[in-house]
Amino acid sequence: MTALPASSVPKTDPEPLGRDALAALVARDIAPGSFVNLGIGQPTLVSDHLTAEQDVTLHTENGMLGMGPAARGGWIDGDLINAGKIPVTELPGASYFHHADSFAIMRGGHLDICVLGAFQVSAGGDLANWHTGSADAIPAVGGAMDLATGAKEVFVMMNLLTREGTSKLVERCSYPLTGVECVTRVYTDRAVFLLGAGGVVVRETFGCTFEELRDLVPVPLIPALNPA
Repeated sequence: MTALPASSVPKTDPEPLGRDALAALVARDIAPGSFVNLGIGQPTLVSDHLTAEQDVTLHTENGMLGMGPAARGGWIDGDLINAGKIPVTELPGASYFHHADSFAIMRGGHLDICVLGAFQVSAGGDLANWHTGSADAIPAVGGAMDLATGAKEVFVMMNLLTREGTSKLVERCSYPLTGVECVTRVYTDRAVFLLGAGGVVVRETFGCTFEELRDLVPVPLIPALNPA
């Protein structure tokens, strides 16, 4: 295998990222002033790492704008939860509205970014995150399809590999699709991938080299020329 020029090898951190570190990375990449929805699972952790200076407004499917970090201890209010039934806080100016209005925000293109988990993401940006197709699996659509098609950008946050060691970033999804060509970035414990017309670009890696990553992921990978 031909070595890549040093200037084009993505930045590599020594260890794979834990969930909180990955959530912090996603939070840093959200542009100031954005309206954002965080999906159930790992994405909910992002709310704990957004700063006041970013002035990000978080939206929930169950009818809230202005959600703050997860609630803990004495801040827990059983009536104040996100779509994943996790107790949350509210920020100054928070508002509440009907479930149908919340979905109108999603479907109407009013969200800048949604951060979702996934079972699979294809190299072309297709998303599969609601059903594995197994007969004994419980499907969980929620608002994922509305978010995948309604948000201006879709970030996926997930572990790169399944428990069996298979890559979740694939050439073509084998699970039922949530959305087609909707994912723009994939944040994983091993690397950050940027998806676009030019292919799958590796922005940075964690706990593995670019060459090792190519052995894990069954799609052509392109090193970032100017790693962040």
